Amino acid sequence: MGSFFAGIKAGTLAGIVYVGGIAIFNVVLLYALQPSALNAISTTFPQLCPLPGNSTASASSCFQSVLAVDVPFNAFVAFFIALGYSGVFGLYYDSLPSRGPMVRGLIFAAIIGANLVFFGFSGYVFDTESAAATAVMMLLWTPFLGYLLGTLYKKYTRLVEFSSPDTNLLRVYVDGRDATGRARTFATTSNHRLRAEAAEDASFKEWEASAGITLDDSRSFETTMEVGADGKVLGKVVPKY
Repeated sequence: MGSFFAGIKAGTLAGIVYVGGIAIFNVVLLYALQPSALNAISTTFPQLCPLPGNSTASASSCFQSVLAVDVPFNAFVAFFIALGYSGVFGLYYDSLPSRGPMVRGLIFAAIIGANLVFFGFSGYVFDTESAAATAVMMLLWTPFLGYLLGTLYKKYTRLVEFSSPDTNLLRVYVDGRDATGRARTFATTSNHRLRAEAAEDASFKEWEASAGITLDDSRSFETTMEVGADGKVLGKVVPKY
């Protein structure tokens, strides 16, 4: 598991840049291929946009409506799709196969890009030329989203390792999940519940935390941990007999 909040925070900035770039590209593409776009608009919405030969003004008005309404609407929906997946990215960050943040970001960027294309929010495609241009744009631009996601998530989180001198005698739980012998990412300055579960023939002694990790009570088997920097937490235990 990772940090859903940090994923959302990273996805907000990364999503704005990513979706904003797509929207700008769509506007440029529509103007560059305006005759084909007008024809496609007229064919798709005949009741609103007659063919240019019959009513150029109506078709032109509809073209401006696509620029002013459809492109921003697509960008709005695309942003929230990216934001939702960014939260999932943060939540399952520690479970992803790669250890590198940017590679993990690329995995989710590919998922986000595929969803935008599948649901039709990657751009206004009206002919083979616009379809090819949009496909190239998505292939080149989506990896940048992955880079931003991974980089920003790493910036907004800290890595904490949890260990026990004897895993048979003591297990370390964070927010109700077993984290013994694992490293997990947490949002900077976030608070988490730390609990030690000792075996029947052992007793919890104390917590030992490195600088940057603040504990409410290092002597209590259950306490609150505040994450300020990368660090380590060790749960000490002594046998009863």
